[in-house]
This record gives sequence, C-alpha cells and structure tokens, in this order.
Amino acid sequence: MVDWKIILPIAKTHLFSKIKQTTIASLGVTFGIAAYITLVSFMTGLNEMLDGLVLNRTPHVHIYNEIKPTEKQPVDYLFGSENTMKIVHSVKPKLSQKKIYNALPLIKQLEENVDVKAAIPQVNTQIFYKSGSIDLGGTLSGIMPIKEADFFQFGDYVVSGSVKDLVKNENGILIGAGIAKNMSLDLGDRVQISTVNGDPFYLKVVGIYQSGIAEIDNIQSFVNLRTAQKMLQESSNYITDINVKMYEIDKSVELSKRIENQFNVTAIDVKTANAQFETGTNIRNIITYAVSITLLIVAGFGIYNILNMVIYEKMNDIAILKAIGFSGKDVQMIFMTQAVIIGFVGGVLGLIIGYMMARIIDQVPFETEALPTIKTFPVNFKILYYIIGFSFALISTFFAGYFPSQKAKKVDPIKIIRGQ
Repeated sequence: MVDWKIILPIAKTHLFSKIKQTTIASLGVTFGIAAYITLVSFMTGLNEMLDGLVLNRTPHVHIYNEIKPTEKQPVDYLFGSENTMKIVHSVKPKLSQKKIYNALPLIKQLEENVDVKAAIPQVNTQIFYKSGSIDLGGTLSGIMPIKEADFFQFGDYVVSGSVKDLVKNENGILIGAGIAKNMSLDLGDRVQISTVNGDPFYLKVVGIYQSGIAEIDNIQSFVNLRTAQKMLQESSNYITDINVKMYEIDKSVELSKRIENQFNVTAIDVKTANAQFETGTNIRNIITYAVSITLLIVAGFGIYNILNMVIYEKMNDIAILKAIGFSGKDVQMIFMTQAVIIGFVGGVLGLIIGYMMARIIDQVPFETEALPTIKTFPVNFKILYYIIGFSFALISTFFAGYFPSQKAKKVDPIKIIRGQ
C-alpha cells in the first residue's frame, strides 16, 4: 500500500531541490504542447478555409440535363454485328432540352429524403451584357437567394449590397466584380442585358459578387429564380439545375447514381467533380498530423532524458530511502509522481501559451480575393486539440518517468553506499 502522505512530500522536495532541472523538464513539456496547439490550430484552420473555397460553393450532388450525342447511332441498328467496323463523321448531339423534366416532383422527393439537407433549384442561361455597341458574353443564374445563403454561404461572396436586396427587388441583379469593373457599374446603376433570343432587359445593380476566380467574376451574374424564368418566357416549373446539399457528404455518390437511374438525368457528386481537391485535402491533413505528432514525440524523448539524468544524480538519495525501509515500489512511485507533476504543470502552461499564440495568429491581417469576407488568418480553436495535447503531456511524462524509475526500483543500496 503506497502512503501518499509520505510519497508526495518527498517528491516535492526532490523537485524543488533541483529547481533548474525541474524547470527545464517542465519547459520541455510546455513548448512541445504549445508548439503542437499552435501548429494544429493554424493548419487545420487553414485547411478548413481551403476546403470551404470548394465545398461552400459546390453542391454535394449537381443535377442537370447534359447535352451529348446519342449513345446508339442509326448505323448501329443497320450494322449491329460486332465484326463490322463503323466510321461516323461529325456526330451531332441529340435534340435535347436544358429543362429538367418533372423538376418540381424531383425536388419534393429529394427534400423528403432523410439524408438530404436541401434541394435548391436554379435556372442557368447564356446572356449578353450590352455596353453601347459592345456585347460582352456572360452567364446568368436564377437562384433562390436566401436558400443559397443558408446552405452554400452565398452571402460570404457578396462584397457590396446584400442577398436581401436581391430578394426585395425582382428587377435586381447581382453582378460579378469583373463585370462591374469592366463596365464601370456600381450599386444603383442600371445594366442592359439580352438573352440568346435577343430580348433586351434593364436590371438594377443591387449587389456585387466576388468569388475570387477571375474567369467566374468576369461573366457571372445572379437574379431571382422567377425573374430568370420571366426573361426566358418560361413557366415556374422551368428548372435547368438542382443543387443538393446533404448531411453526410459520403452518401452523395450513392444518391447521384440512384437519381440518374430513376429520373434519366445527369447527376454529378462532389467527389467525382472534385477528385483532385479531395486528394490535396488528404495530403495536407497527413502532413499536419504527422508534424504535430512528431513535435509531441520529440518533447516526450526530451522529458525522458531529463528524468533519466535526475535519477542517476539521485542515486545516493535512493540508497538512503531504501536503507531506512522504503521499498522499491515506494521509490518508483516517488519518481513517477515527479514525472506526472512535471507533465501536469508543463501541460497546463503549454495549453495557455499555445492558446495565446493561436489568438495572436488569429489577429494577423489576411486578405484574399477568394474569400473577401475573411480579414485575418483562419485558426481552429476546437477543444479536442487541447484535450489531446494535455492528455499527451500526462501520458508522455508518465512513461518518461516509468522507465527510469524501474532502474531506481532495482537499485541495491549496499552497492551505492560502499561505492561512496
């Protein structure tokens, strides 16, 4: 039975008698944990921002009608033999419509799916921005602004005006930053656009959109869904695209295949559309956690070396303790108690310093066109990282004290005293 009333005072005496070594050991834990917290908070925050650049604006499943050639050409019906070589030149796409057939029932079915968070319709069409005698080609998207803001963070990319202004004004348009610059447009100005059929429309600029991708900002504009349908002289069931947001992104592949088979449309899941992005994310995460774990392991070895040296210097004390009746287990508990105390104090200080460093990074100015609403470096303050850091401080110091204390446990006091 360990008598902690005796063990703790002796451990405390050893720690304060060699205050320099104790301080160095504690600082080893402190800076190891602080470096871990700082690095993992910053890197995971940066990774989440980079992931958001794609995932925030990309639907988990994108449903549309793809214009493509007929899979089976007339010549295939005439010469269907496998031994026949068929050569067809200038194959044209089959006559198809951009409208999704039975789009509203499809949206209703998707919204009833327990795995689907939202299914948002869009109308996408080609337009021309008219500036005097100059026509600039572009793309117009009819959207449901509030839903786009709620589920795809659309409002984060509106640098002037707001999403609500687009909702209030049926003749309003939210134009890309590149268009606004090229045509010298600002809030309140009117812009003339025409559809591919040549019908002219005058719309009021109620906001400016900036995605950070010049190719998009130079052509893309947004209006209300009903406004786009009116411009194309179509009814309220005219939908060209459906963007699906899911609770679990991993289920998007299965859902996209099921939609294609059931409704005869094209459904692209986010993993297929952004395969390279997912690979980059995995590599960044591996590097982040590999470096973080390395920092913690290096700190653990440093603690082990310091405690190992402390035990060698305390051989005389160990011999005296055993000579006056302390068992090997009591001696082991004394040194393991010292190690855990060092780990606890160093871990707490490391969490405090790491949190302060993360806060400092969080205040450093950071501006990017890709995310105009972000003004400082992204930092992740997830509590899990602090729990992991503190747990590792205790575990590493426990084992760093355990192995050297095993040697102390087996010390023969007679040999030490004779040597003196």
